[in-house]
Amino acid sequence: MDSSTLKVLFLDVGGVLLSNGWGHASREAAAREFNINYEEFSRLHEFIFSVYEIGNLNLEEYLDTAVFNQPRDFTREDFKSFMFAQSVELPGMLEWIVDWKNSGCGFRIISINNEPKELNDYRIKKFKLHRCFDAFISSCEVGMRKPDPRIFKLAMGVALAAPRQCYYFDDRPMLVQAAGRLGINAFHHQDFESSKAIIEKL
Repeated sequence: MDSSTLKVLFLDVGGVLLSNGWGHASREAAAREFNINYEEFSRLHEFIFSVYEIGNLNLEEYLDTAVFNQPRDFTREDFKSFMFAQSVELPGMLEWIVDWKNSGCGFRIISINNEPKELNDYRIKKFKLHRCFDAFISSCEVGMRKPDPRIFKLAMGVALAAPRQCYYFDDRPMLVQAAGRLGINAFHHQDFESSKAIIEKL
């Protein structure tokens, strides 16, 4: 593709194509399901999760700190199964993006997402995300996470694209703003129909 006509679509995954991998609502549900003190669990999660998310811990080490820091009457496997089961496809967006790509949209499509490795790997495989993405810029693999500007710069480097050639959709306004400050055409994803309408006009 000629560099003058290159177009790149960067997409967040959690909150855009799929539910958040291990968000606030999922952790609350886990606390109810396993009879965990949510306040303590949340405090320990916030303390350690960002380290896990950039690949410096594995899932077992995260669980050692956040959950299995004391004897429990449930197993690690039960808890991990619950974690993975929280990932569901959001209505519309994923299948439409796959169809749009296959129709010859002319865009390279790359994910930029904050996810720990085990959840990231599971979600890519479970939902067959290779169908729509040409590359994955995942925090667990690159050792940095949004809103760090370096992760957006890395994504542009992988795509060999200038900011003006890039379009980014994220459900979190702060992350939209972080991409926008680098000159990327950044949009707040609020629902499938509104993002679909924007993408079709690009």
